[in-house]
Amino acid sequence: MENMISILIVDDEESVRESLNSWFAEDGYSVKCAENAKTALSILEGRRFDIILADLKMPGMDGLEMLRRIKSMDKDAIVIVMTAFATVDTAVKSLKDGAFDYVTKPFDPDDLSHLIRNASQQIILTRENETLKSRVDSLTSVEDLIGKSEGIQTVLREIESVAPTNSSVIITGESGTGKELVARAIHANSQRKFYPMVSVHCGALTESLLESELFGHEKGAFTGALYNRKGRFEMADSGTIFLDEIATISTKMQIELLRVLETKSFVRVGGNKEISSDFRVICATNKDLKKMVEEGTFREDLYYRLNVMNIHVPPLRERKDDIPLLVNYFISKYCTSMNKPLLTIEPAALKRMLDYPFPGNIRELENMIERAIVVGNSKRIMLKDLPFNKELIDSDVESLEDFEKAFVLQILNKYNWNISRTAQALKVDRVTLYNKIKKYGLKD
Repeated sequence: MENMISILIVDDEESVRESLNSWFAEDGYSVKCAENAKTALSILEGRRFDIILADLKMPGMDGLEMLRRIKSMDKDAIVIVMTAFATVDTAVKSLKDGAFDYVTKPFDPDDLSHLIRNASQQIILTRENETLKSRVDSLTSVEDLIGKSEGIQTVLREIESVAPTNSSVIITGESGTGKELVARAIHANSQRKFYPMVSVHCGALTESLLESELFGHEKGAFTGALYNRKGRFEMADSGTIFLDEIATISTKMQIELLRVLETKSFVRVGGNKEISSDFRVICATNKDLKKMVEEGTFREDLYYRLNVMNIHVPPLRERKDDIPLLVNYFISKYCTSMNKPLLTIEPAALKRMLDYPFPGNIRELENMIERAIVVGNSKRIMLKDLPFNKELIDSDVESLEDFEKAFVLQILNKYNWNISRTAQALKVDRVTLYNKIKKYGLKD
C-alpha cells in the first residue's frame, strides 16, 4: 500500500470526479477528489500526491493558477490539466507552466489510462533512483568508525583526504583496532565505490596458496586445480584490493607483488597469458615495516611503492574517551541482532572497562559486550557479566606485551590448547595465534 500511486482529482463537475474516481480506484490507484482549487490546495498542504488531475476552467481560481501554486509548493509535482476547450495556446501555456501533459473532455478511458501509466512509470523510476542514491550514500558513510577522540578524528580527516585519489595506502595499527574498517571507508568514499573491494588476508595463507589466490590459476596448474580460477587482482579490476597482514608475505611474493603494482598486469599460475587489471591497493599491518626494511626482511622499493599514504589507527587504550560510545554502539548492535530489549550498562562495569588496557582493542571490546548480552539476565550489563579475570588484572604484569602474553596463555589453557577454538575466542586467525605462541615462547 505504501508504494501505491496516489491521485488527486480536481474538478467542479461531480460526474467527472465520480467517473475518474471509479476508473482509477479500479486500476489500483489511491484516489481523492476536490471540487475546486482552493479545497485542493488545502488538501495539498497536509499531504503530497503523486499525480494531480486539474480542470482548467473552474469557479474562482482556474487550473493554470492552481498549477503555478502547486509548482511553487512542489516543483516535482506531476500535474495533468483537463479541459473541454483545448486550444494550442492553452496547451502551450499549461506545458510552459510545468504541466506534465493535458487531456481534453470528453475523455477516452484508454488514452487517459495510458497517460496515467506513463506518469506512474516516471514516478516509480524517480523512487528507484532515490532508493539507489540513498544506498550509495550509505555505502560512502564512515559511521562504523566511531569516536570523538583526537586520534580517531585524525584518521577520519586522513580518509577524507586520500579517498578521492588512486594512491596506495598502508594502514598501521595493532590487531583489533579496525584497520579493515578504515580500508572499507577509503574504498566507499572513492571513485571506485561502484566496483568491488576484494580482501586478502595474507597471513592466513602459505606462499603457494597466496600466489594462486592473488593471481589465479589455470586448469591443471597443480594437483587439485580442476578448473581455471580468477585471482583476486583480476576480481578487483576497476575496484580496490585490500592486502591485510602485508608484512607476512615472503621475499619471493614481495618481488612478484612489486612487479604487479608497477605494470598492473600478471600471469595466472600455470598460464602464459598476460592479464591486465586496473586496481587500487590498500594494505594493512600491525608490524613496523620501516624497521623491517632496515633489517632487510621487507623490500625497500615495495615499501615506498605501497606507502604513498600512511594512516595509523590508534589502540583503544589511547582513545579511552571513545569507549562509552563504542559500548553503546555494540549494545545496540547485539541487542537488535538477538531481538532483546536495549540494555544499559552499570557505572561499575563501565569504569572497569575504562581502566582496562584492552590488548585486543575494539575486537576484544566487541566480544566482551556480545558475551555480556548473552550471559546477562537483567536490564543492565553488570560487572559480573564481563569476562574480567581479577587475578590477571591485579597481578604484577605491567607492560602491554606481558599482559598480552598472559592473556593469550590464559585463553589457550581455557580451551586446553585447542588452536581453532582459542583463535576463534581471540577473534584472530590460526596463523596469527601460532605467531603469538612463537613470539612469547608459550608451550603446552
